[in-house]
Amino acid sequence: METAMREATEADIPAILSLYAQLGQDDGTVLEPEDARRIWTRMATYPDYRIYVAIRETDVVGAFALLIMDNLAHRGTPSAVIEDVVVKQEMRGQGIGRRMMMFARKLCREKGCYKMAFSSNRNRTQAHRFYESLGFNIHGYSFSIETEAETR
Repeated sequence: METAMREATEADIPAILSLYAQLGQDDGTVLEPEDARRIWTRMATYPDYRIYVAIRETDVVGAFALLIMDNLAHRGTPSAVIEDVVVKQEMRGQGIGRRMMMFARKLCREKGCYKMAFSSNRNRTQAHRFYESLGFNIHGYSFSIETEAETR
């Protein structure tokens, strides 16, 4: 079955939120649709920050966010960060994630990015094997710290 890729639209927000709930993050809770729409509107003001979806027939079966950043380092060559990669639980293992990552890589090449990077929780060993099968290499360390930001 063919998987099509496209930039997400605001109408896709409920389906995207449903996918994010399957990740098990944040105790399985996701944004309320009206909060997601507010953030969606703000994201649209960024020059190269978009969410893309994988479509089978008419269903959203996967999603990822892609931020392409301008850089002063690397002689001004842009780089990309991927976030929130998810495939519908019952459709994992069918090549959808591979298709999404290849699509992201193509977008990055078209934008002239010198790298496409993401971080992954060290406990997600199955996901790591998947990314390595696509040719991704472990590069450096990923560090994070809780900022104790106020909840929205």
